[in-house]
Amino acid sequence: MIARLFAALSVAAVLAGGAILWWPGLVPLPVPVPPPVIRLPFPRLPLPPRPEPKIASPVQRILIEKSARRMTVWQAEGPRKTYAIALGFAPEGDKAVQGDGRTPEGVFRIDRRNDRSAYHLSLGLDYPQPHHRAAARRLGRDPGGDIMIHGQPNQVPPGTRVPGDWTAGCIAVTDAQIEELFAHTAIGTEVEIRP
Repeated sequence: MIARLFAALSVAAVLAGGAILWWPGLVPLPVPVPPPVIRLPFPRLPLPPRPEPKIASPVQRILIEKSARRMTVWQAEGPRKTYAIALGFAPEGDKAVQGDGRTPEGVFRIDRRNDRSAYHLSLGLDYPQPHHRAAARRLGRDPGGDIMIHGQPNQVPPGTRVPGDWTAGCIAVTDAQIEELFAHTAIGTEVEIRP
């Protein structure tokens, strides 16, 4: 008897539950849904720039690569250092005559240092050499001269860098860079200029 009563109550409970779900006008309780997990990509922060090594010992050699607009400096002790450069306003090809806007190519030496330059410090190259003079003479022209590694024009505000290739044939760097070079480069230092 108890078993029948229990079975009857069980069937009634099941029917009552179904009736609740199907009873017209009755709204079932919402089942809680957890909010979606939004996974953002981990932000990639740029690494801070590594400080450039400073020239701290005498400069042994300077290499200028015109097509890369790059100057590499080797010092007696410590790592080499690379600078971005500007060239003459017509940089393609070797300098032939005065006013052509080209930067000469070949192996030169620093032959003078000028701390009263029209550009923020300058290191002069021994251009023209005898073969440059002879080639220009055959053309009936002047080979030009005063080819320097120098800073920015004295007329521009400090910290300014003139854009593009703007010199008359020289190699230009920033004022801070020429200060560093000037402090460590002696007369006689080799400077190779490649196309």
